Amino acid sequence: MAKRNSQAAKSAARERLRQERERQAKRAKIKRQVIVAGSIVGVLAIAGGISYAVVQGNKPGYWDAAKDDKLVKPANTTGTNGTTVVTGESSAKKTLVMYEDPRCPVCAQFEQTVGATVDKGVEDGKYKIEYVGATFLDNGLGGEGSKNALSALGAALNVSPEAFLEYKTAMYSAKWHPEESDDKFKDDSYLIKVADTVPALKGNAKFQNAVKNGTFDKWALEMSAKFDDSGVSGTPTLKMDGKTLTGSDGKNAPMTVADFNTAIEAALKA
Repeated sequence: MAKRNSQAAKSAARERLRQERERQAKRAKIKRQVIVAGSIVGVLAIAGGISYAVVQGNKPGYWDAAKDDKLVKPANTTGTNGTTVVTGESSAKKTLVMYEDPRCPVCAQFEQTVGATVDKGVEDGKYKIEYVGATFLDNGLGGEGSKNALSALGAALNVSPEAFLEYKTAMYSAKWHPEESDDKFKDDSYLIKVADTVPALKGNAKFQNAVKNGTFDKWALEMSAKFDDSGVSGTPTLKMDGKTLTGSDGKNAPMTVADFNTAIEAALKA
């Protein structure tokens, strides 16, 4: 168990995966295809033409093994397997459920544009937020950045809800969020570099060790499974009282402050 959770084990598993991908490419010459949704709902699904075998070939062996790890729940979580993550005043009557994938470029756009407004609503006690993390982009694009970033978010949550929120904001910032095809979040060193912009995480040895050792990798998989079971097909998705909040087009997540304010006020009155 400890060996698998060590940084060396993670690196070795990733190297084996890289070599296997190269062999697969030479042997089958299968070109992966993904459909990246152009709508502001975000990247939705793997193109139907991708074979099951190709998707299976892209799954990191390390993360398959992590399914058997002992579950370590971050502090400040509740619910089944610690996958209920709620921030804000407990007295707030309404809950805004936010579904996001760390690699999702549209989630980054949403956070950069509307994030401060969302936070203001929480501060004012209008609603609290439940976060549901997704990792489907790892399957669609290949890689492990979504899972690794979600695990790091668990390490931040273990420090405090405030550290978690600030770290998530930093991840989605224009400075640090990579192109979706660039799997930068797979690197622990990059995630720690981003975390050093958050006061509570900067130089925090406990946080850094949790990232390097994959302490919350199993938890990240459990959180991802919660998203998969939710029926939500893309990110970002916002829900309140089971109803999806949309922008002026009536289909996609509200991506402007004006659209978000209109949608949230209507939801709060419902």
